[in-house]
Amino acid sequence: MEWDNFAAIRVSTFDRWWNQQIGFKARNKAKQAQKKGVVICEVPFDRNLVKGIWEIYNECPLRQGKPFSHYGKDIDTVFNDEASFLDSSVFIGAFLGETLIGFIKMVYDETGTQAGLMNICSLIRERDKAPTNALVAQAVRSCADRGISYLVYSNFAYGNKQRSTLSDFKERNGFERIDVPRYYVPLTAIGKVALRFGLQHRLTSRLPEPVMSKLRELRDVWYNRRFPSVREAL
Repeated sequence: MEWDNFAAIRVSTFDRWWNQQIGFKARNKAKQAQKKGVVICEVPFDRNLVKGIWEIYNECPLRQGKPFSHYGKDIDTVFNDEASFLDSSVFIGAFLGETLIGFIKMVYDETGTQAGLMNICSLIRERDKAPTNALVAQAVRSCADRGISYLVYSNFAYGNKQRSTLSDFKERNGFERIDVPRYYVPLTAIGKVALRFGLQHRLTSRLPEPVMSKLRELRDVWYNRRFPSVREAL
């Protein structure tokens, strides 16, 4: 057994989240989108939505300082990716006029008590309008309307990296770190050996954080040289 963690919002009502679980800076960010003409709403899954998602995915080859896995996909591949779990999915879009500038794909479990943000992405060039903050606000509202108790956004901390701009964003928007036990059970002799040597983890999770921090700096330098136009856009 090892401890793992999730980033989750405990949802009761939207008003409680808005007034008690987040601070004024997060509220101002969420309001910023509306003030700049961004409309946030739940949207049906169709070709128009997929086209907008495809355009967001192909805006930039880098996100959060590393290659973006969805960049370069054709529109049919994006359609097939986003068509998973449709019976339990909620799509939320951020629109500037008729242009999709951000979206969330939220998938809830069979009990209807927990929903996870499977995808959350916005156009980098429109980040001054804070569409991602407004999307999270609507996701909380959508959960509250459906009686969903937890909104989960992947991990709060990853490996030895306890703090990051992403974890800061999550914390500002009311996500808490929830620690949970994770069990590993070897089914074969090879599995037993693998567990003994910690091979269930990535190598990066076993390196000290100061070393990883330096490696991330070198990675940033490499990508800035490789994609100078991206650096200017960011």
